[in-house]
Amino acid sequence: MLNTVIPIAYALVAFAFLFSFFRLIVGPDAPDRILGLDTLYVNTVALLVLLGIDLGNPIYFEAALLIAMMGFAGTVALCKYLLRGDIIE
Repeated sequence: MLNTVIPIAYALVAFAFLFSFFRLIVGPDAPDRILGLDTLYVNTVALLVLLGIDLGNPIYFEAALLIAMMGFAGTVALCKYLLRGDIIE
């Protein structure tokens, strides 16, 4: 069953990756671009989890956790800069 589901999941994550990259490039203003970048982080985490399941290597799960934490910190910093104009108060 996993031999059927994993390629379908790869294709769906690839489509999500393309759509969020489109939002990052074309977004009419800065909040849309920040949202596109945050969605790219989420898609990257999903891709790494799929690779971990497919290859059976637990190192991909640790990499996904690190990218998720860095993505969250980056999104918070960008939003704070957008709202206040300064990251550190």
